[in-house]
Amino acid sequence: MYDVLKTEELEIPSGVEVSVKSRLITVTGPRGTLTKNVRHVNMDIRLLKGKTNKVTLAVWQGGRKHVACLRTIKSLISNMITGGFQYKMRAVYAHFPINCIIQEDGTKVEIRNFLGEKAVRHVDMLSGVKISESTAQKDELILEGNDIDNVSQSAASIHGACLVRNKDIRKFLDGIYVSGKGTVIADE
Repeated sequence: MYDVLKTEELEIPSGVEVSVKSRLITVTGPRGTLTKNVRHVNMDIRLLKGKTNKVTLAVWQGGRKHVACLRTIKSLISNMITGGFQYKMRAVYAHFPINCIIQEDGTKVEIRNFLGEKAVRHVDMLSGVKISESTAQKDELILEGNDIDNVSQSAASIHGACLVRNKDIRKFLDGIYVSGKGTVIADE
């Protein structure tokens, strides 16, 4: 069954500027500028200016999955407005301590001694993501950046570099796992 018209609205807070041009969304705020291309989703995106600035998203004659894209794009714009995301990762090991060495001013991490292996793993952070070691917690890495996609993908790349192969994963729980997610603003 098709819905004739489904809409979603998102208020833009003061201090943040949003521009939309042919489904290319640009958000400029106090932490910088983010751009997303959502041309693959067929919907109307309009910017309403007045007392309160709003972004309206509309889908005409949409099926269930097409209408579900409304909330997805609304969440995407909301995350762009929020900005400043932080992921915390912990190194977990039973016997061989995992050594994480941050290189090139926080744009690359080197993982050594995983399960006692001599192989060195190198993981590059995506653009706009900085990695640092936690001062409060042992064996904790902190990833920070404005774009939630880049921060979460960098965390997934670190986790994926430390997967246990050819062993029973119920016994070998070693690896680097995400232990916390949040925004930088909430922690300040």
